[in-house]
Amino acid sequence: MLLEKLIAYPIVFVVGGAICALAQILIIKTKLTPARILVIFLIIGILLEGIGIYDPINKFAQAGISVPIIGFGAALTRGAIKATAKYGFLGAFAGGLMETAFGIGVAIMASYLVTLIFSSKSKQ
Repeated sequence: MLLEKLIAYPIVFVVGGAICALAQILIIKTKLTPARILVIFLIIGILLEGIGIYDPINKFAQAGISVPIIGFGAALTRGAIKATAKYGFLGAFAGGLMETAFGIGVAIMASYLVTLIFSSKSKQ
């Protein structure tokens, strides 16, 4: 059990680092903006979940794949698929939001708390 957890850390670090390195290479070597690269990675997550290979990758890479935007895209797709099966066509629109609501809520609350603690200053 402990050995499995110790082995997981380097795997997560390498996979997450490789995703970040790929994004950095795309920023440096192409004319793609960071926003477009973000959307590309989101779509990769959607495609991986849609064709059913995200889960095996996630079991191996764990937080290395689930924490970046790829994991968010997969979660949106997973929620849409589940809700479509349960509620029909309209579930496709609500399912992604239901699946990711907790994470989005935490991000909103954390950003609010940070704004209470720190004050922004414009660059000079």
